[in-house]
Amino acid sequence: MTLAVVLIFVGKYVYDMNINHNFETITEGKVYKSGVIPPNEIESYVKKYHIKSIVDLRFPGTADLVNNPEIPQELTAEKEAVSKIEGVNYFNNGSDQVPKPENLDSFFKIMDNPANYPVLIHCYHGVGRAEMYSALYRIEYEKWTNEQARKGVRTLIKFSSFDDGTPKGEYLKAYKSRKQIEEAKK
Repeated sequence: MTLAVVLIFVGKYVYDMNINHNFETITEGKVYKSGVIPPNEIESYVKKYHIKSIVDLRFPGTADLVNNPEIPQELTAEKEAVSKIEGVNYFNNGSDQVPKPENLDSFFKIMDNPANYPVLIHCYHGVGRAEMYSALYRIEYEKWTNEQARKGVRTLIKFSSFDDGTPKGEYLKAYKSRKQIEEAKK
């Protein structure tokens, strides 16, 4: 029985990461998130979900070659593949695991424009930065609380990079929305 459960979890992991590219609906018809989708498969996702914009959170030169081997040629290949799909925008907003203000400014500029929707947000695996920006989207645009957004990024919040005490978990808990910042200025 234990072996069967382990095999199910391993099978789901292999499917999610390697076949489905950790693709997930954040808001039906509006926002999706994923890991890297190979350039030859991007068009099928774009057509199936009517995606108009892709926000790539990767950037070359990360020191983490095991978990995020972001090779410049891979980013270029994706950008070129997207450029061949009529009506689709490609935005590179290379971000660390915890966003910097300039990344948030770029992200919100993209997300504030209704013409950019539906949007696909992705990083390398689709479980770190893509989850973070999906949570920020939910706080800013869907009025989720910080805690709802933090818990909403992972099926199992325990043992994730969004747990209490982790940099990403603490960032989401302390995050102030643009509306909150505006109201504090009054």
